[in-house]
Amino acid sequence: MARRVSTAAKMAHQRQAFQRRKARGQARASAQRAAEARRVEVLPITHPHAAGIDIGSRSHWVCVGFDQEHAIAEFPAYTDGLRQILAYLREHGVTTVALESTGIYWIPLYELLEANGFTVLLVDPRYTKQLKGRPKTDRLDCQWIYRLHSVGLLAAAFRPDDRTCQLRSYLRQRANLIRYGGQHIQHMEKALEQMNLKLTEILSDITGVTGRTIIQAILRGVRDPHKLAQLRDRRCKANEAAIAQALDGSYRAEHLFALRQAYEAWQFYQKQIGKVEEQIEQQLERMKQDRALPPLKPASRPRRRTPNQPRFDVRRALYYVVGFDLTEIEGIAELTALTVISEIGPEVSRFATMKQFCSWLGLCPQFNKTGGRVKSSRTDRAQAGPHRLLGVKTRAGVRPPKSRGIRGEAASSAGQELEAQSTPTRSRGDRDAAIPVNGYGQRLGAELTGAPASNNHTSGSEAQESPAR
Repeated sequence: MARRVSTAAKMAHQRQAFQRRKARGQARASAQRAAEARRVEVLPITHPHAAGIDIGSRSHWVCVGFDQEHAIAEFPAYTDGLRQILAYLREHGVTTVALESTGIYWIPLYELLEANGFTVLLVDPRYTKQLKGRPKTDRLDCQWIYRLHSVGLLAAAFRPDDRTCQLRSYLRQRANLIRYGGQHIQHMEKALEQMNLKLTEILSDITGVTGRTIIQAILRGVRDPHKLAQLRDRRCKANEAAIAQALDGSYRAEHLFALRQAYEAWQFYQKQIGKVEEQIEQQLERMKQDRALPPLKPASRPRRRTPNQPRFDVRRALYYVVGFDLTEIEGIAELTALTVISEIGPEVSRFATMKQFCSWLGLCPQFNKTGGRVKSSRTDRAQAGPHRLLGVKTRAGVRPPKSRGIRGEAASSAGQELEAQSTPTRSRGDRDAAIPVNGYGQRLGAELTGAPASNNHTSGSEAQESPAR
């Protein structure tokens, strides 16, 4: 009994000692956070008429100061609430606003504030994080954003002009439609395989001329493999005998129904893509520069049409937007150039140096060095779009892998689908020569800015000072 009592007393003493240590640790952490906050508070105010907004899906929190009465307010995310935010900011004399890029919820408020003459900073969430261990609420977040913005510690993320934003939306919508259509190509391949029709083993692309003709005949009721094989296009590499052997299978009703639905769905997305491309062509016409340009030279090596390539002359349209032929740059194809222009606009004057432009593209290595050892030197994964476009290839003549069923652009994420068409052209002796990771970015920046491209490649730590980051 005495041993049990002593054991219980010992455990109670240990619990009390743990609670005291925990309380001391919390007090030290609280004092450290308070000291860090005081250091921020004593910084000189660079934006006296600033505001910070914490964006949400249901409501937005707005902070316009600490000393004023009713300096923090919550507004609904409906359009009427956005108008209330506008009136609230004008009432408090705000001229510049910082808001966090939370999903897509910031877009309506950003556009409204920008249209009404406010200086709006769209800030990367990595730069507005609360102090470690600090309580996190929407109210505290908007206070923290205001505090950082008022002392000039926030840099605006890069956002192109309004016309470029429209072009970018069309391009991203097109990439989404291509990806959706690619899924239905996979459904067609699955239905064919379930009927043991090995068309995917004979044809590299079942949505080509031969593949479409054969699938249409199958859906019309043709079952004779030899009659189906006679529908091959004359440019098809597979002969009639091989195609006929591949089309000998079981035409079950449920699989034919799945094939029909997948084919019709793919056709629907092809029509939708055509409509989007009409909008892209019209937007490029609106972005055309008003200046005299020499006639566009014919392409030195006309490329054969690849899957999902636009149905209008992209090279000519971009020539009158940018002022020169971007496809003359080594490794840049027509659709790659179009995607890059839709992301950054026809000129890059907002980037002060070539290094800052390459850093924004995500092509500069992020050195993590400690104790004299380099622990990591990876490129920035945050800039996935431009990075995939210009940094995916490290050797000449190497194409990225394609997934079966999703050809060309559909094999990549939205807006980043053009690498497969951007194979660099080099002489036979240079085919194995390594291409610097940020060489494409420097060459593109040199063409857009008119500055000579440098062969010296910067690290990410040297190029992170761009305000456009």
